[in-house]
Amino acid sequence: MTDIPVSTPDPVTGDTSFFGHPKGLFILFLTEMWERFSYYGMRGLLIIYLTQHFLFSDEKSALIYGAYTALVYVMTIIGGTLADRYLGQRKAVTFGAILLVLGHFGMAFEGSGSQQIATINGAEYELTLDGRGGDANQIIVQGDKTSLISFDNETNELIIADPDAMGLPERIDRDTYETKIVTQDLFKNILFLSLALIIAGVGFLKANISTIVGTLYNVGDVRRDSGFTLFYMGINLGSFLSSITCGILGIVYGWAWGFGLAGIGMLAGLVVFLWGQKFLGGRADPPDEAKLKKSVLGPINVEWACYLAGLLMIAVSMLLVMNEEIVGGILGPIGVLMFLFLVSYAFLRLKGTERNRMFAAIYFVLAQIPFWALFEQAGSSLNLFTDRLVDRTLLGWSVPAPVFQSLNAGFIFIFAPIIAWLWIWLAKRNREPSTPVKFAIGVFGVGLGFLALVAGIQTVGPSAMTPVLFIFLIYWIHTMAELMLSPVGLSAVTKLAPAQVVGMTMGAWFLYSGLSNFLAGVIARSTGSETIGGQLTDMAAAKATYVSVYSSVGYIGVGIAVGMLLISPLIKSWMKTDEGEMV
Repeated sequence: MTDIPVSTPDPVTGDTSFFGHPKGLFILFLTEMWERFSYYGMRGLLIIYLTQHFLFSDEKSALIYGAYTALVYVMTIIGGTLADRYLGQRKAVTFGAILLVLGHFGMAFEGSGSQQIATINGAEYELTLDGRGGDANQIIVQGDKTSLISFDNETNELIIADPDAMGLPERIDRDTYETKIVTQDLFKNILFLSLALIIAGVGFLKANISTIVGTLYNVGDVRRDSGFTLFYMGINLGSFLSSITCGILGIVYGWAWGFGLAGIGMLAGLVVFLWGQKFLGGRADPPDEAKLKKSVLGPINVEWACYLAGLLMIAVSMLLVMNEEIVGGILGPIGVLMFLFLVSYAFLRLKGTERNRMFAAIYFVLAQIPFWALFEQAGSSLNLFTDRLVDRTLLGWSVPAPVFQSLNAGFIFIFAPIIAWLWIWLAKRNREPSTPVKFAIGVFGVGLGFLALVAGIQTVGPSAMTPVLFIFLIYWIHTMAELMLSPVGLSAVTKLAPAQVVGMTMGAWFLYSGLSNFLAGVIARSTGSETIGGQLTDMAAAKATYVSVYSSVGYIGVGIAVGMLLISPLIKSWMKTDEGEMV
């Protein structure tokens, strides 16, 4: 990180108390750190919670997860627009944080979970687990009688470890009994409402808190990039800490403990933001305070109309998460229309260099899709793979699968400064890769990560656990790929798009980010396997499915990257200004 002279004062408060930056940055750093703590803490548990507690199938869980993460991005467009035009960032962030606190605490109301009931010889038995996570054993329960169970996939039989205690044969043909899922509709609806609250909350908070960071600095202030770097570190610190703490609590001690800690983290973020608003110097206030008080309908003024719009966002999000299949059918056509609009605008309203730069912006908006669709397997299919099919033993302790999601943030701490230094070193020698080449390297890396994991899976037998080393490897490769693409993507788009449509182009970026996340859910769905109690019944078949899917997406990612590399000179030529300068 570049050292910033402490003699450069904040233009409003004269405060340089946070590593040479305004104290307001410290408030925003902590707020975002705790918000990301809550988000990633919950996210690390979510897919396992859906499959083991509510007993949704792998396929349904993956699509719910994909719909949820997609809507988080899409609702950011609405939250950002309402803040820019009416609420101001301070009120929007406060409202979003309140919704997030409610949503995360709502996740802690879990109920007793769904039950998988098997009818065997006319009697009902529950097929469940004796714990949470991949180390839990499958058991059969009737009243106070319990026995471990397993499955012989060659003979298609359920094996009862203690048949005498259960009054059952040792082996039962799986074709002779039926199973059903009994759900607690109240707690399932609380789940969907909680997810909707989080979606809307992130929609109001995420983009707006980043905007406030920008307002702390005047145009040309040399501290701006350093300030955003510190802010970015807050994001990763929250992610790193929550993946470890919430992951351990949720798996070892109970779902409510993990989700509850995430809620406490968000509450801490809200308290910090409310307390620290005085250090923002009024720069996040509404653009027109008087306009907020104007009546829209009877006693409902503009400000309350914005909050009611937030409630509508919650209702729509809950409906869509409950009907996850339709999300792609909505986002897909919207994505096509957005593409047609941007291209038409470039052809009809722009000329020459400005048109070319707009084409470059459109390219980057679209080029992120394959990257995030593969990278975002981390919280869904890769999380389940780590939970079920990896030997997670480190120093004699079986590490809960969600904890491994801290690797991404941990690797960013280590390697982001190195990559930043590398670009400077290469730039001095006129060898720094262009933005299109960096994008191609990023997509190549995310594909390569899956091919490396497939190689690791194939180092052991079909029924053996994959060595944990390969989980470290895929997260490292994906993090290095992220550092090639993520820091430069949105920045390049905002610089390339004409001023009159930069807001629309940023909206397109978030829209396609959401579409990427839903596509990630579709990919994750294809890795689904048969489960009892959310635990695999056929390890060999599950591994074969992962090898097939991950090989395919890995090669597709590498192939797309090669194509991106081939056209990178064209994209680079589009990025030039009239003076021949590059972004």
